[in-house]
Amino acid sequence: MNALSPFPAPLGGACDAPVIRQERGQREVFCGLTGIVWLHRKIQDAFFLVVGSRTCAHLLQSAAGVMIFAEPRFATAILEDRDLAGVADIDDELDAVVDRLLTRRPEIKLLFLVGSCPSEVIKIDLSRAAARQSRIHAPRVRILSYSGSGVETTFTQGEDACLAALVPTLPEEAPNAPPSLLVVGALADVVEDQFARLFDALGIASVRFLPMRRAANLPSVGPNTSFLLAQPFLADTARALEERGARHIEAPFPLGVEGATLWLQAAARAFGVSEARFHAAIEAPRVRAAQALTHYREALAGKRIFLFPDSQLEPVLARFLSREMGMRIIEIGTPYLHRRHMASELSLLPPDTPIVEGQHVDRQLDRCRAAKPDLVLCGLGLANPLEAEGFTTKWSIELLFSPIQGFDQAGDLAELFARPLRRRVRLEA
Repeated sequence: MNALSPFPAPLGGACDAPVIRQERGQREVFCGLTGIVWLHRKIQDAFFLVVGSRTCAHLLQSAAGVMIFAEPRFATAILEDRDLAGVADIDDELDAVVDRLLTRRPEIKLLFLVGSCPSEVIKIDLSRAAARQSRIHAPRVRILSYSGSGVETTFTQGEDACLAALVPTLPEEAPNAPPSLLVVGALADVVEDQFARLFDALGIASVRFLPMRRAANLPSVGPNTSFLLAQPFLADTARALEERGARHIEAPFPLGVEGATLWLQAAARAFGVSEARFHAAIEAPRVRAAQALTHYREALAGKRIFLFPDSQLEPVLARFLSREMGMRIIEIGTPYLHRRHMASELSLLPPDTPIVEGQHVDRQLDRCRAAKPDLVLCGLGLANPLEAEGFTTKWSIELLFSPIQGFDQAGDLAELFARPLRRRVRLEA
């Protein structure tokens, strides 16, 4: 077995710490409803019913790109004028919609009522409506609620709200249950299968994933459960699991070769896996991933990138791009920064990297224009205007829709950033 080549040591010392400052002002983000686009693909017998406006329906249809022939597992119960005028009883109207939906779609086993931001929706007690409907349709269908309102959530926080709503329904683990590992965060099925094989090779026998693929396969949780976060935006879910007695294994997130290695290593150490077994289990996929990255390093090395706040993935992506691809980070913007969950990532960032938590979009645009980066990571609302000004952009939303976690996806992750740069070169030729 070949020894693993070491990565640069984590940065330490106060003088090396990233510079974090908060900024408040106008924001440019999607609302948490967008999370439905990847969540409805993951939980195969779940349905997401948004209580909202025609704008909500348009957002979901546009973001999902659903073909006219498809029958997706999400929909919008649209508030009409009579609802807004108080002519109709909202509870009765919503109950009727749920009844029609479950009659038409008997395969639904888990239904989420998802709140949005119109003022009349905020006044509706969706948790009470979910409890009422659960009593009617149990045990065939479990009905839960959460808010995807842009007033309360940003882009990726919709997933956090959804999973946090699931945690209280998870069964209690048996009193003498063996130690188990729960991987938390929506992963593409192919990525989940890859991680499951690696955990099996490590000898970690009891591994479950949240969200689960089928509503009936709820993982049990309790004091013998340890959990790894696969996504950095799951603060409420992590808190809910800790309240159930589960223990959080702190680690960098599994993006890139380094991130996947350290993430798996944290689990291995928590479960007493020997260093020899750990290295043997990950050696082959790690070597393949490292080779895959070499195809993109020339296109990315030395290029300067500015990251606007959107998904909370920004610090993780900056760590991958700087340490593994040789990019230079101008500024990392992120909507929120959970200091404890991000501690491992922050220690790996280049010294004095400026991190801006929150957003004042005009000021950030001014800094971006002044810096003239080679690549800008931003939301859809900024991409087209910046492209019109001559900047090369990467849509941050694509990083949520694409499988990017783990060793076998490391090359795909690098390609997502190399592609717009190569496109720019071709256009200028």
